[in-house]
Amino acid sequence: QMIVTLAVNDYGFGEPGCLWLYPLPEWEKVEHTISKLPTVNPVGKNLRKFFIGNATEVEMDAQGRLLLPEKLRKLSRLDKKISLVGQLNKFELWNAELRNTEEEDWMNGKGEVDMEILGTLTF
Repeated sequence: QMIVTLAVNDYGFGEPGCLWLYPLPEWEKVEHTISKLPTVNPVGKNLRKFFIGNATEVEMDAQGRLLLPEKLRKLSRLDKKISLVGQLNKFELWNAELRNTEEEDWMNGKGEVDMEILGTLTF
């Protein structure tokens, strides 16, 4: 069983061009975490309303395809060409054109860098 919902950016808003796809056990962890956020907190309120509120269970058909809800496809601008990107505990489903632009920006060093976190990483 898989759960698909709107992707969220670093500021708690929707990530244009992207959906997140979770295996059910991982989704249950996410729900548990969000349930602990204060209900009067604007970010927590929006996560409940849009991220949790748009979450939908999806199953694979006999040919291994997922039928994504039309509303989520429209909100995320998913069209015929999509990219599937593994992210450890979930998958990202991207509008391929937007994903390519994001990837090019990253390859060219555009974006914010948190040097404190990078200082602890090893590969």
